[in-house]
Amino acid sequence: MTTKKMSPKTLHDQLASGQDELAFLDVREHGIHAEGHPFFAVPAPLSRIELEVERLVPRKTTPVILLDQGDGEDLAMRAEKVLTGMGYADISVLDGGVMGWRDAGLELFSGVNVPSKAFGEFVEARKGTPHISAQELSSRLQAGEKIAILDSRPFDEYQRMSIPGGVDVPGAELVHRVFEVVPDETTPIVVNCAGRTRSIIGAQSLIDAGVPNPVAALENGTMGWYLQDLPLASDTGTVGAAPSAEALHRSQTLARQVAERAGVPRITGAELEAFRHEQDQRTLFILDVRTRDEYEDGHISGAQHAPGGQLVQATDEYVGVRNARLVLVDDREVRACMTAAWLRQMGWEDVSILTDFDGLAQVSGPEAGPEVREIPTLSPHELDAVLASGEPIAVLDIGPSLSYRKGHVPGARWAIRSRFDRELAFLPPVGLVIVVAEDDRLAHLAAPEIVAVRPEVIVRVLKGGSRGWKAAGLPLEEGETRHLSRPDDRWYKPYDNRDKIRERMQEYLDWETALVNQVARDGTARFRIF
Repeated sequence: MTTKKMSPKTLHDQLASGQDELAFLDVREHGIHAEGHPFFAVPAPLSRIELEVERLVPRKTTPVILLDQGDGEDLAMRAEKVLTGMGYADISVLDGGVMGWRDAGLELFSGVNVPSKAFGEFVEARKGTPHISAQELSSRLQAGEKIAILDSRPFDEYQRMSIPGGVDVPGAELVHRVFEVVPDETTPIVVNCAGRTRSIIGAQSLIDAGVPNPVAALENGTMGWYLQDLPLASDTGTVGAAPSAEALHRSQTLARQVAERAGVPRITGAELEAFRHEQDQRTLFILDVRTRDEYEDGHISGAQHAPGGQLVQATDEYVGVRNARLVLVDDREVRACMTAAWLRQMGWEDVSILTDFDGLAQVSGPEAGPEVREIPTLSPHELDAVLASGEPIAVLDIGPSLSYRKGHVPGARWAIRSRFDRELAFLPPVGLVIVVAEDDRLAHLAAPEIVAVRPEVIVRVLKGGSRGWKAAGLPLEEGETRHLSRPDDRWYKPYDNRDKIRERMQEYLDWETALVNQVARDGTARFRIF
């Protein structure tokens, strides 16, 4: 197989032109991606690529450009082989990888979800989004002032660390639920997230929609609150109520006006079906921006769950094709209208809202995802019995390193799948290897690769992974006890670090505010304000 190469300059020019569809995939691990990557590179680690790529790049004739570190690394070449086997037909490798991009004098960005984070800073700079400091908010609350604190993050993030008295109203739910959660139009509203982006976008969403209350973003979010030594809450469960009919009508009226100002078209079910018939020439993403419960209760066949706030906050986690066609779905319209308006301002030209569901097939339940070939499994209690027997076996955990740190099968070793060729040599001499992953499909994919490196072993998969082990009431071991690989599979949030948390938070906030100038130097973004 002859590998096509693309020069950094050619790719940069294509990205800057904003005309053609392309998928620019970084096949390094997330943690390495966060150390430095081109602005529009989408993380798609080789260690999980079979499970992610068809969701990120659904049209297999899309031009795909693969990125690795360069300097002799072979991850992109290996990813090309995998994608070719899956039917992708137009694959190139970026010549020189990240090192080649840097040597061409082009910008490298640290961090994750960079286009979305940079857009938030752009919005604040251009619109002058009002903000309030942690100290001022704390003082006003202590003085007894009634202020509604709306946390714009998903529930799991909110529950981990929040402002005392805050109510969880994630992202696009803000305009959808605000008139139910804050019925008094004179009550000041403060929107917060962990850092800055969702605070800014959330507060500006309420302002753009014309919500009459005074609205501000909490400067630097819960991190800013923590850095001022103010107390945080955790394990709270206050979620903003769904809107009544009257509150919903108000929200719909305002959100539709926002979408109209942004030039977002509304389409029918028949038009969506016409888009489906064009999928061999034009990439289509159908994105259901409602809550997960609503999505799983029933959604359009082929729709991906992409809650509106997170779709704006982390667009590269849902859409892997630049200049693709996006159709947003929300039977109440509010969340689709607000999200579509933001995506248009981020530079996505072909965004529409589905407003007519007649004749469209509906399915329920979570997204199915790709199927994989399975090997024999062990139940948690069967593995517990094998471990108790004293037989020489190895348990290999290939799930996220952070999950491994929080709790894993006692004695398990941790590794990254794409590094088996180097690191499985450090497994002890055993006859049986049990593979553990949060997603059983990943463990089944890894099994034959383990045998290829260690042909003397029998491989089995722990059914249900470490979650199944815990659900069975079996003990977990905590800590980074037996790493075979360097734990760079994930970008660790500042508060995921075990030391220097304050320094990491401040570094993160400084990084966010510096993005605007770096984006201007890069020249590939097409942000605008309507």
